[in-house]
Amino acid sequence: MHSWDLRTLDLKPRLPEILSSSDAARAIVLDLAAGESLSDHEVHERAWLVVLDGEIQVVSAAGEQVGGGVGLLVEFAPAERREVVASADARLLLLLAPWPGSGHPGAMTIREKLYARRHAAKRANA
Repeated sequence: MHSWDLRTLDLKPRLPEILSSSDAARAIVLDLAAGESLSDHEVHERAWLVVLDGEIQVVSAAGEQVGGGVGLLVEFAPAERREVVASADARLLLLLAPWPGSGHPGAMTIREKLYARRHAAKRANA
């Protein structure tokens, strides 16, 4: 068994700390100062975002918005784009499952990574 007091962790601003990682899931905690954001992004895994302290606003690529403080839980489908903005200094818990998700670079074979790099290089040079 492992445990953490998420309220008292000494975190660096905007630097996520991986608490636990296995094939089943990954748990990450991070702090966002008021006004800062995790700009438009996506992950390959299903994600759950929990507000542990402070307040946030979440906007999906589809324009859906939700905001709230301590206790807010937001679930995202794999590859669902969103932006997270801290309305007040916030501490967030992010759960990703399974880890790594389908299409995540960590789940790719060396051949798949090579193909992805070549494909990206061709697009960059086009």
